[in-house]
Amino acid sequence: MTELVHYDLAEGIATITLDSPHNRNALSAQLVGELFERLERAENDDAVRVVVLAASGTVFCSGADLSEASTGDFAEGPRAIVRLQRAIATHSKPVVCRLQGAVRAGGIGLVAAADIAVAVESASFALTEVKLGLAPAAISLSVLPRLTPRAAAYTFLTGEKFTAADAVAMGLVTRAVTAAELDPEVRRIAAELATGSPQGLRETKRLVNRDLVARLDAGAEEMAELSARLFGSDEARDAMMAFLSRGK
Repeated sequence: MTELVHYDLAEGIATITLDSPHNRNALSAQLVGELFERLERAENDDAVRVVVLAASGTVFCSGADLSEASTGDFAEGPRAIVRLQRAIATHSKPVVCRLQGAVRAGGIGLVAAADIAVAVESASFALTEVKLGLAPAAISLSVLPRLTPRAAAYTFLTGEKFTAADAVAMGLVTRAVTAAELDPEVRRIAAELATGSPQGLRETKRLVNRDLVARLDAGAEEMAELSARLFGSDEARDAMMAFLSRGK
């Protein structure tokens, strides 16, 4: 199989890049599995001080791979997404998201689980699950703590697109910059993070993310079961099939 997640290490910074153009970097089983492996690789390498999570193309992540999510064990995918968010939040190295393009649905869970997120100003965001008879259940465990209650209600219930500037104001994204500034800003932040001691970074991150991790642990199975029920419903199946047919 063609590799969907690339790994590069330079000057203490491990860059993990999603590269699945055929489905706009959707969270397929293969991509999620490779992402777990790359995160573990960075975790176990003492030369790594910071992890940058990036993507190729014009979309950072389009969310769940609906061609997979509409079949099989409906709870398996959501459970994996919860574990993935936990792997990012509990990683001993700081994780910085480099958002070069659109982020949708499940992809927003990756952003929320990361420690720092830098987005290009032209990036757009949307929690589109409500349009498909679904709910952002698995990712709510990390997304809700980042957003104000009003922002959560609006974005979750409308499914409407919002801008990078909106995402900063809501608390989802750390900073929005121009396209020309994106890579220099990510490099600057990563270099600054790398000046911290490994122990200091690890323990401070654990302190900052303590409540988030507890929420992921407490709600994992409930949210997986909710997702499974919704994905298995006639309403959601019909909506997903209609959505997939539009791309053919």
